[in-house]
Amino acid sequence: MLTPIHLIPSALAELFAEVNHNGYITLADRYGLMAAIFDENLTEEDKRSIDRLLRSVCRGKIKLVNELSMIR
Repeated sequence: MLTPIHLIPSALAELFAEVNHNGYITLADRYGLMAAIFDENLTEEDKRSIDRLLRSVCRGKIKLVNELSMIR
């Protein structure tokens, strides 16, 4: 039996804002995005935001870091 995935309501919006502000995406952020993709109740706006974020990574505007988090 599969367990349904339920995201925290503002988690994606906060993730997008933080990633765009910092210019990088951490390993924990990527796991959060992976979980979000499997959420069946994802809104069209959230899906478009994920697509924009992935395009930014492909174009090199957002860097991938292999750190779990980047606390400074």
